Amino acid sequence: MLLVAFALLYPASGAFVSLSQAALMDLQPGQREHNMARWNFAGSVGAVAGPLLLALFAWTGLGWRGLFAGFALLAVALVALAVRAPDHVDGERPRVREALRMLTRREVFRWLFLLELSDLLLDVFLAFLALYLVDEADASIAAAGLAVAVWTGAALVGSALIIPLLKRVEGLRYLRASAMLTIPLFAAFLVVPGLVAKLFLVGALGLVNAGWYPVLKARLYGALGEASALVLTVGALFPLNAVLPLAIAALAERLGLAAALWPLLAAPVALLLLVPRRRL
Repeated sequence: MLLVAFALLYPASGAFVSLSQAALMDLQPGQREHNMARWNFAGSVGAVAGPLLLALFAWTGLGWRGLFAGFALLAVALVALAVRAPDHVDGERPRVREALRMLTRREVFRWLFLLELSDLLLDVFLAFLALYLVDEADASIAAAGLAVAVWTGAALVGSALIIPLLKRVEGLRYLRASAMLTIPLFAAFLVVPGLVAKLFLVGALGLVNAGWYPVLKARLYGALGEASALVLTVGALFPLNAVLPLAIAALAERLGLAAALWPLLAAPVALLLLVPRRRL
């Protein structure tokens, strides 16, 4: 039943969200980075508010089913608004063959590769964070939960700060500077003992790299040009993001989780090597 539920959920969490994002990027092509930063901030607000809402519904006795029913009603309202909105899409429907052709373009490949690789120190790191602290740092389950909360809160603050920052600092400069800061911060997280120090470094990491996703995604939209609606198809044909967690898990099984997290440094290193110094 859970598998069926996730399958039914995907069109809303995947296609609907991605196409809405593409439509937003097409409204103001010159403001893609700034608008993606606003989009990312909205997602960070949801990541913080979601668990709080779940706790509230559990406290009132409504449970998670009541929360999901409320979200379902909101989703129906959003779909109704989307159906009534005017359709400005012209030309042929996006095709898989067109998406494959896009992958052969250097700039599309560059930003898609960096976008998916950067997830090593975003969602992939978050997925292993609690397990690492419990198994390798001898932290309690409560402390591991606190670390996840620290990361989520720091990401929310960083997402808010990146919006005005991108008005003053060019996105490419931000990516390179944040990558340079991330390398010593993450290395310190892995080698410095003590839970308090690790929690501080988790917060610093969540703050520093909060703008990676919006800037890289905006650059990918820019490389796709008028074919922005292909972003979901292009990503599906380049499943690096699906392979990386499996590779980290396999490495952890063989060498231990502490050793398996060191390859996550490939994300900031790739940003330093592949992000151009000049504006494209």
